[in-house]
Amino acid sequence: MPHLTNRFFIFFGCIAALFALAYPFEWLLPLAKAVFAIAGLLVITDLLLLFVRRPKVQCKRTMNAVFSLSDPNKVSLDFVNLSNIYLQMEVYDELPFQFQKRDFKYDIALPEGQSTTIHYELKPLSRGVYSFGHTNALVSSRLGLVQRRLRVAAPADVDVYPSIVQMKRYELRAIRHIAHESGIKKMRRIGHSYEFEQIKNYVEGDDYRSVNWKASSRHNTLMVNQYEDEKSQQIYCIVDKSRAMKMPFNGLSLMDYAINTTLAISNIILKKQDKAGLLSFSDVIGTTLKAERDTGQLQRILEALYREKERPVESNYELLYQAVKRLVGARSLLVLFTNFESNYALERVMPTLRRLNAAHLLVVVFFENTEIRELSNLPLKRSSDIFQQTVARQFLQEKKEMVTRLRQFGIQSILTRPEDLTLNTINKYLELKSRGLI
Repeated sequence: MPHLTNRFFIFFGCIAALFALAYPFEWLLPLAKAVFAIAGLLVITDLLLLFVRRPKVQCKRTMNAVFSLSDPNKVSLDFVNLSNIYLQMEVYDELPFQFQKRDFKYDIALPEGQSTTIHYELKPLSRGVYSFGHTNALVSSRLGLVQRRLRVAAPADVDVYPSIVQMKRYELRAIRHIAHESGIKKMRRIGHSYEFEQIKNYVEGDDYRSVNWKASSRHNTLMVNQYEDEKSQQIYCIVDKSRAMKMPFNGLSLMDYAINTTLAISNIILKKQDKAGLLSFSDVIGTTLKAERDTGQLQRILEALYREKERPVESNYELLYQAVKRLVGARSLLVLFTNFESNYALERVMPTLRRLNAAHLLVVVFFENTEIRELSNLPLKRSSDIFQQTVARQFLQEKKEMVTRLRQFGIQSILTRPEDLTLNTINKYLELKSRGLI
């Protein structure tokens, strides 16, 4: 079925105006009829070019096998004009409904036998299967009076997994120790573990208790014993799936921030030769992966995180304690991703957190509300703004009091903005490892 273009309506609108002018000016009538006849021939010619000669356009949609959550993912549309006529095209790709993007359109010109590529990026904000529809092209000739719709690329599905891009980026930053470029802090070891590595020259900042006096006397310079971090330690990431983690920031829920961070830090844990495990909970226990460091552990963690879903209920911390008691044998580092919006919510679960910390090294990670932070810094314009800022600052102060409260019972904590979660969590892991606390 032909589609009429804007050029068609403009052209025939001008002809209609010419016929209208022919009423007071009769000498214009023959001109109007001649122009109308020419326009009709042009339309027929355009129809013959598009529907009889049948233009052939080949298109291939190129994208990654899986998409990375919250990262720009590149998609390419490669077009080849296999016809022997010049084509103008309006390209519409049927994007997955999750993007809610209805203004996708590209205009391209494609000479006969030539090819071109369209590049665009998509940023998914939820995990799951994303279904692309057809790629449609409204094709017209040089005349541009009518168009023909062609379906040039078939539907395709793609899975959106936790951010593999962030995982690889933070792996490079942490393992290569490029702290000045990345924000990953390079921690100086306080004391040392018991795994001897080598004897090296003393440099400022080394622990003087590690001086090897025998080696120093032989080389006539200070030499120190260097120790490497202990390996094969167990680190479990625990993800709260309750409604407290459904709050969105920049389109991404707190749980998805925690999932991205869990994948990134699990990768670094395995690179550091430690064992990475996973546990998720809400009113029921979800995923339980025992801490391992074999080659397939990261893939198992990735697949488990991909399947996780939030639950609209409160968390059962007593159930969490029983699950940790069954799953985790030796003393381990537990990184708990959760969120507390009030001191009451924290005090209600504090007895369970203290019991977990008594058996293991517990790090509680919860979130600063960045929107309230912005509200507290807005300029005052009305008297009601004073009230709003006072409440906002009280809320922020309450979050700081939670950190103090956890510290009183020897529980490590991280209060962080959602966008800084991965960086701060990795730094805490490296800090605890360098201090020999795990």
